[in-house]
Amino acid sequence: MEVTALLPSRPQLPSRSPFTSSSDPSRSGWRCDSGLPRRCTSQSGGVPFSNWFRAFLSARTESAKVSITSSARLRDFLTLMKPRVMLLAVFTALVGLMIAPAHLDPILGSIAILAIAAGAGAAGVLNMWYDADIDAVMTRTAMRSIPRGTVSRAEALAFGLILAGSAVALLGFALNVKAAALLGFAIFFYVVVYTVWLKRRTRQNIVIGGTAGALPPVIGWAAATGDIGLEPFILFLIVFLWTPPHFWALSLNRTDEYARAGVPMLPVVAGRAKTTRQILIYSVVLVPISMLPWALGFAGAIYGAAAAIGGAILVVLALQLGRSSEADRRAAHRLFVFSIFYLFMLFAALLASDGSNRSSSMLSARAARTAAGSVQAGILRCSGRAACRSIGVRADEV
Repeated sequence: MEVTALLPSRPQLPSRSPFTSSSDPSRSGWRCDSGLPRRCTSQSGGVPFSNWFRAFLSARTESAKVSITSSARLRDFLTLMKPRVMLLAVFTALVGLMIAPAHLDPILGSIAILAIAAGAGAAGVLNMWYDADIDAVMTRTAMRSIPRGTVSRAEALAFGLILAGSAVALLGFALNVKAAALLGFAIFFYVVVYTVWLKRRTRQNIVIGGTAGALPPVIGWAAATGDIGLEPFILFLIVFLWTPPHFWALSLNRTDEYARAGVPMLPVVAGRAKTTRQILIYSVVLVPISMLPWALGFAGAIYGAAAAIGGAILVVLALQLGRSSEADRRAAHRLFVFSIFYLFMLFAALLASDGSNRSSSMLSARAARTAAGSVQAGILRCSGRAACRSIGVRADEV
């Protein structure tokens, strides 16, 4: 008797394939129709083979759905880390680490960058956790994971805290305590001082809060050397002064959204005219500060040229923004986009300039060693010869 239930017990496997013809069906244990598509049925109380095939396809479909859901969840958690913002911060940290006067093992250097990236991502996650209410009412942020409901606030909080603790611990154990302390301070400052305290209370939120975003090159330098010097402090100043023009240019085109969310950004509180003046002031002050690495000698001509040209363009764009009308959104957008490229260009030029300086130093050192070897060989050849005694060099003639 044939059983055609959809979910039966698994039939006994036949000794021959149900898809091969047999002149004696009793020997194969299966009966197959002659038509197409072929339908084979177990004669030992099993079910149609097509039902098992359908069940197999259904299982594969469910597995694919689970895989897609898992990938979407992973993507939602990754977007909480603000990857675009994080990449620029990590790049500045990488440059600080690379130009530091210390030879760091590549594995330790990779661990340091990974920890700094995780710390920057953790700050972004905790920022989105706290700001979920205002993100929901702003067009720019309404599609983030927490407002959409794909990640709960509790999940975001747990993820951010675990990521922050792991990043600080990894940097402390693998590199040094000073770098780990700076990373922990940067996360604390961004989450507690900027996000919780300043952002919703003062127009200077971006100015003071920019401290956290300016620390990555200092952290990279400290990870490599275990210390903090003048060079990383200048890099800190560059990013610190760059932050207000960058974010104010963005907020000029989002004034209504920030006002609706209750965030006292400078354009909301002081108006467009005062904001554009402040952008120009910060841009002008940034130019000489950005030239300091070249002026002080720890960056070469490549960096000096890039800083001068980039700074001039930034000031011109700030002037154009001040002269533009309130209805012209392009001027603010141009300044915002260029400011990202400007900071990346500065640090890339700093890295390239440092690389060329190190190459020149290595060539000079190699030439000096070659010259010293030649002199030593000449002295050895001259030793014991009377002619060499007649060759003398006074110390005051060198």
